Amino acid sequence: MSILVVGSVAFDSVETPFGKADEVLGGSATYFSTSASYFTDVKLVAVVGEDFPDEHIAGLKEKGIDLAGLKKVPGKTFRWKGRYDYDLNQAHTLETHLNVFSAFNPEVPESYKDSPFVFLANIDPELQMKVLEQVRKPKLIACDTMNFWIEGKPDALRKLLKNVDLFVINEGEAREFSGHASLVKAAKAILSCGPKTLIIKRGEYGALMFNGGEMFSAPAYPLEEIFDPTGAGDTFAGGLMGYLANTGDLSEENIRKAIIFGSVMASFNVEAFSLNRLKTLTLPEIKARYSEFKRLTHFEDI
Repeated sequence: MSILVVGSVAFDSVETPFGKADEVLGGSATYFSTSASYFTDVKLVAVVGEDFPDEHIAGLKEKGIDLAGLKKVPGKTFRWKGRYDYDLNQAHTLETHLNVFSAFNPEVPESYKDSPFVFLANIDPELQMKVLEQVRKPKLIACDTMNFWIEGKPDALRKLLKNVDLFVINEGEAREFSGHASLVKAAKAILSCGPKTLIIKRGEYGALMFNGGEMFSAPAYPLEEIFDPTGAGDTFAGGLMGYLANTGDLSEENIRKAIIFGSVMASFNVEAFSLNRLKTLTLPEIKARYSEFKRLTHFEDI
C-alpha cells in the first residue's frame, strides 16, 4: 500500500564533531520518503525553489518516489544550518531561511487522494489539517510535530490530534506538550487528545510506544561511528510507516516490528551526512540489522 507524505524538502548545512557538510539535501519529507521507499510506494507533496537541482529530483525518482506533488516555484529552496556538539541528541540551529517554504500551501494531486497511508511530517498543524481535508478515508493517518508548533499553535495541534491515528514526537516535546516530566504520564495525557498510538523518539536511547494500554520499549542500535544525526527522526518514521504500509497490518504486535524497522533505518542514516548512507543501502543490510536488533534485545523467561 502506498504512503502520502507532506513535508519539507530542503538544503542543510551541518557541522558535527566528526565533520561538516554544506548545502546538502535534507528536509523532513526527503528523509521520510527515502527511508519508506525501501518498503513501499511513496507519494511526496512539498515545494522547492528554482535553485533545486535536477540531480536531486532524479535521485528521488530513482528510489521510486512519486514526485507529481513536488512543486518547483520561483525563489530559493528552504535552507537550515545547524551544529551538533558531542551530545548528538541536541541540534543547535544557527540559521533558518524558509524561502519558498514560507508560502507552502500543500495541494494533494488527485492521484494521491486515495492513498491508504498518510504521514504529515513536521509542518504547521493548520497545513496538516488542510491535507486531511483533501484525502479520502485513509487506513492510517500519522503525524509528527516540533516544539515551535507546540508553543506557537497548541490549539491547532490539539485539533489535529483528534484526527490522527498515530503520533510521533520526541521526548522533550512530549514533556513540553503534556506538562509532565514522566513519559508515562505524558503519554497518557497525549493519548487523551485522540491518537490511538503514541511513539516517543528518544534519540540514542531508542523509542517508546504506547498503544491500547500496552507499552513497548525499543533500544537504539549501538554504533561505533555516528557522523550526522540530522533527519534520524524522519528516517525512523519512514521505516516505521513503510513497514506498516508494506504489510497492511496495524496490530500492536506488527507496530512493534515496524518500530524496529524504523530504528534500523535511523541507525543507517546517522552513519553519513545527508542521505548518503540511505542512497547506498540494500534490503539485505536492512534485514540483517533487524536480526541483530532481535539478538540484541532477546532474553529468556525465568
